[in-house]
Amino acid sequence: MGEPAQTPFKTTGSEWLLPVSEYLGFPLDQVNFLACQLFALTSAFCFRLYLSPAHVSPLVRHFVAALLGIGFLVFCFGWYSSHILAVVVANYLIIIKADLNNVHRYSMVISMGYLTACQVSRVFIFNYGIPSTDFSGPLMIVTQKLTTLAFQLHDGMCKKTEQLTQEQKLMAINVRPSLIEYLSYNLNFLSVLVGPCSNYKEYIDFIEGRHISTRLKQQHASSNRQNGYNKTQDPSPLVICAGCMLFFLTVTRSLPIKYNVDPDFVSQASFLTRLTYAFFSIQAARPKFYFAWTLADAVNNAAGYGFLGMDEHGKPSWDLISNLNIIGIETATSFKTFIDNWNIRTGIWLKTVCYDRAPKHRLALTFILSALWHGVYPGYYFTFLTAIPITIAARAIRRSIRHYFLGSRVMKLGYDILTWAATQLAICYTVMPFLLLAVNYTIVYYSFGVNFFCILAWCVIVLVAPLKTSYIVVTKG
Repeated sequence: MGEPAQTPFKTTGSEWLLPVSEYLGFPLDQVNFLACQLFALTSAFCFRLYLSPAHVSPLVRHFVAALLGIGFLVFCFGWYSSHILAVVVANYLIIIKADLNNVHRYSMVISMGYLTACQVSRVFIFNYGIPSTDFSGPLMIVTQKLTTLAFQLHDGMCKKTEQLTQEQKLMAINVRPSLIEYLSYNLNFLSVLVGPCSNYKEYIDFIEGRHISTRLKQQHASSNRQNGYNKTQDPSPLVICAGCMLFFLTVTRSLPIKYNVDPDFVSQASFLTRLTYAFFSIQAARPKFYFAWTLADAVNNAAGYGFLGMDEHGKPSWDLISNLNIIGIETATSFKTFIDNWNIRTGIWLKTVCYDRAPKHRLALTFILSALWHGVYPGYYFTFLTAIPITIAARAIRRSIRHYFLGSRVMKLGYDILTWAATQLAICYTVMPFLLLAVNYTIVYYSFGVNFFCILAWCVIVLVAPLKTSYIVVTKG
């Protein structure tokens, strides 16, 4: 790929907020997105208070949720929103007309095929110049919802109970949804712009007002949580959003990712300087994701959606469709822990439609699907294909040596510090191509990345081997 174009892109959405965009110095597409999310937050409170199941019928709630969601799409993307509406309608025709034994396959092929075609246009037509908040983001979320529903419909109407896992039994759909239910689930204003994806049955329970009682019953039956996710109590989502926005404006902009492959920096900076900058620039790139996902979490919870059950202290937990655990990400001591706490709902979607169903090579197929879902930028494939051997290696190392460090607090602390550093550096190595996007940038970075990753592996061997040996001598001597 050539160097990404720097030509400006004129939004196809509304230009009502152009004066605000010019005053603040932010791209209009980002201003439109933020305005819609803030309006969604206000609307969510009204939806909860004035359109609750006690006041209006589920039909009204479905209609309002879908209408607002479609309105947001048109406001942000103009005629490009027709791509999202078209794939939703096409998939509804599939679940109504197609053979239920194959409905999940048809839905996956149509949804992922259309998404990929749109993603290709970003690279080869716009040559990397399309804005970050283009229509492909909502299309990615809709793709998750469409395929999730299709697989769960197939589970409920075509499979025997003994063929399903406990989780699949809970989420299996036994009746085809009506058109308004389908549109509401896929296009509701709570999650149409940035997600997260949720299960159809949970959404219908929320609309019809039985989600809290259902969650409490399920909690009594089982205390297990999806994807190994056990979230600690976070501050208010709005406080986190404000902090992430401030961090983005002050720190992230001063540490651009592209500087990692700047010719002058690459040729003149020392290895340690480049490694330090790579680490901090990756750290600084996260708050924009924290901001978007935390605000989406606030929108869903404001509407009353997101109740998970009661925590161990007897207090309500609102983590049902949370998309990240910031503390878990920043303190991750393994590659898997980092992945489990980052973009959680996408991880659950991958598990639902791929990992739990693939007959073999589950890990590889899941990472490949993840790369394909993200898009066709070459950097995505460098990231996800690199993540496969790193994940396998991390699992093997953890199984082989971790138990040697659990007998002493000091050794356990040392192990945690070492594995935290190794995890963060591994993230630097694997995630950088995801942010750089282009092949030429990735190759420049990998010429340096291979060096520091080899040094990281050498450090692990040198530091772990003596600790492991000393522990064996002490316990057996």
